[in-house]
Amino acid sequence: MHVFAVLAAAVLFGTTGTSQALGPDDTTPLSIGVMRMVIGGTGLALLAGLLARRHARRRPADAPPTPRPGFRPLLLMAVTGICLALYQPLFFLGTERNGVAVGTVVALGSAPVMAGLLEWLLTRRLPSATWVVATGAATIGVVLLGAGGDAAGGGGTDPAGLLGSLGAAATFAVIANVQRRLLDAGWDPFTVVGGMGASSALVALPALPFVDVSWLGEPAGLAMALWLGLGTISVAYVLFTWGLGGLTAATAATLTLGEPLTAAILGLTVLGERLSVLAVIGLVVLGIGLALLARGSRAPRDPQPFAVEG
Repeated sequence: MHVFAVLAAAVLFGTTGTSQALGPDDTTPLSIGVMRMVIGGTGLALLAGLLARRHARRRPADAPPTPRPGFRPLLLMAVTGICLALYQPLFFLGTERNGVAVGTVVALGSAPVMAGLLEWLLTRRLPSATWVVATGAATIGVVLLGAGGDAAGGGGTDPAGLLGSLGAAATFAVIANVQRRLLDAGWDPFTVVGGMGASSALVALPALPFVDVSWLGEPAGLAMALWLGLGTISVAYVLFTWGLGGLTAATAATLTLGEPLTAAILGLTVLGERLSVLAVIGLVVLGIGLALLARGSRAPRDPQPFAVEG
């Protein structure tokens, strides 16, 4: 179930580009990103809060005690919120400078590798052979998909855009590992993700007066903002964090490569885009890598708790 929860989150993440394409023409990446964080972060905090209270009422009497609140856990939750807020401008910088295909490939393709390396640095535990093979296949699939999709449009490798994409990948890797750290310390996943949502909304809120959100007055604009906020942030990150509870950070990050798979399928079926033969091969290889990882992740996770002072 944890694997499917993360894959479901990746599917929701993958609807972002199509939602933006179907939205109003007078939007900007910054205005969309700010509204997405304000709506999504607030909705995430509220939804996670409700689920956390429900989970606490159903907690068995013999369950381990909930960790006491302290400065360090709260700081770690705030770090995830800041990273979530930073992800979007960095991601959009990469796609703006180098094109959607190249920017997406660099960000999504390097995130699992960064997450695996960061997890190794924190735990001194090497990723499994299954993770290495599946991540390699999935990453190759993403690269083929991006190269095939960008064949007609060219594209460059602007250094600032490249750094933006790598920065977006790094923020996601930090989110996965910090949340895994909090979960290993005994924190409820809904409390963890609720803290991330609240802090991300607080980070984005001060930017709201400085962006043009007049497009919210259009039905299509309002629908887009609500879906991007509630669907691709609030619901998606509840699923991702809950699923992370039974997986390693590296495995969860690789499973989110279902996002470009979803985006490509929606581009074909909804937006009428066409893929080259190379991109189709990339889709197949990516799907094989995800299926291999999902199959290899069915065994229970062997937790290696982190020491988190309360």
